[in-house]
Amino acid sequence: MEVTARVQYLRQSPRKVRLVANAIRGRSAGEALTQLRFLPKRAALPVEKLLKSAIANAKHNFQLDEKNLRVKTILVDAGPSLKRFRARAFGRAAPLHKRTSHISLVLDEVIPSKRKTSLDRKKVEKPEIREISMEEAEKIEVADPKVELARRAPVVGKEPKSAKAGFVRRIFNRKAI
Repeated sequence: MEVTARVQYLRQSPRKVRLVANAIRGRSAGEALTQLRFLPKRAALPVEKLLKSAIANAKHNFQLDEKNLRVKTILVDAGPSLKRFRARAFGRAAPLHKRTSHISLVLDEVIPSKRKTSLDRKKVEKPEIREISMEEAEKIEVADPKVELARRAPVVGKEPKSAKAGFVRRIFNRKAI
């Protein structure tokens, strides 16, 4: 059973966050939490919060044991950069890129459990397809009230379809006004 959690728009460069992410990849959840508590990096705090969130998702949504979880994958992608400028000599400006990160964390079970997920329980039943006779098909068509009204009485004063053809030709004419 895989459990996911995400952080988006973290205001730290992906290069710095990847250093922390590589330190916990493949470790058990408890060991990764301990590792993050003692890492002297600023990115360790948001990654620790993300890991705690994923563990809480596993406990609450899937009733999984924390001791049986490991960090399967952790991806750090670049988010949008904030573009700013810094004053330089002689009235010039130098660009600054304040980078952001998106982090995706996937936890997996070390020993797979036999529990069924909510997705496995919700099996969609396919509609039954059967052949029908011509009489049943006619009954189905008559059941539509619009079709039934059209069969009863034709509408008086309605223009024939040929009058509309000129309108369509005029709209798609090359020299239409």
